[in-house]
Amino acid sequence: MLDFLLTTDAIMALLTLTFLEIILGIDNIVFISIAANKLPEEKRNKVTNIGLILAMVQRIVLLFFVSFLIGLSKPFFEYHEDWLSVAVSWQAIILFVGGLFLIYKSTKEIREKVETPKHDEDAVKSKNIKSLQQAIVQILIIDFIFSIDSILTAVGMTNGLHPNHNYTLVLMIIAVIISIIVMIAFANPIRIFIDKNPSMQILGLAFLILIGFMLITEAAHLSHTAFFGTTVGAIPKGYLYFAIAFSLFVEFLNYRTKKNKEVKEIS
Repeated sequence: MLDFLLTTDAIMALLTLTFLEIILGIDNIVFISIAANKLPEEKRNKVTNIGLILAMVQRIVLLFFVSFLIGLSKPFFEYHEDWLSVAVSWQAIILFVGGLFLIYKSTKEIREKVETPKHDEDAVKSKNIKSLQQAIVQILIIDFIFSIDSILTAVGMTNGLHPNHNYTLVLMIIAVIISIIVMIAFANPIRIFIDKNPSMQILGLAFLILIGFMLITEAAHLSHTAFFGTTVGAIPKGYLYFAIAFSLFVEFLNYRTKKNKEVKEIS
């Protein structure tokens, strides 16, 4: 186990996944804060921390469930013709549906953030919350919605890193725990930074589109799908890491350029 966690692929997956979990968890923090702000001030921090801890517990439980389904790799349906050959398993179905969901959800989120950035926040604000119990129930619902994206992202980043699914499950759990700890400790500074640099969250959602496409190709590869004799191959994780690292480097250059321009304007 330790040997796997110390490999380059595992460390890169852990760092990338933790980063994505934090960036994509900003909306979760915002909505939890909105729900908490409807309570007396002395209860807000407590409810926010409870909300983030519940988010961590929900994600870990879902990780166990999804990891079990992904372990069902034995084909239950096969189709072989001259133009198409495929062996469908529950593993492939989960990855394929998950990939489609990530692409759809990410595209929808990007459109909403560009056209109506406050739509979801206004929906949460309209909820009537008068007690701690009501706030926790509302937060549980919010956490579950955001956990789906989180789990599918974790699966996309770690699937295929090791033949033993328990090893990748541990890696995903570590990333989730680290991201939640960071969000609890630095929730406000992270939220303020993202508010000032909304392109970071758009970039995170764009990464999910890449991960969704990778999940679809991974599903086809694991199903031994072949079109006219040509087998669908899996996308190497290194390509994804490079795309994410390069995009973040470009975003960093844009951020530095923006800051330098602001400093010159002030002086």
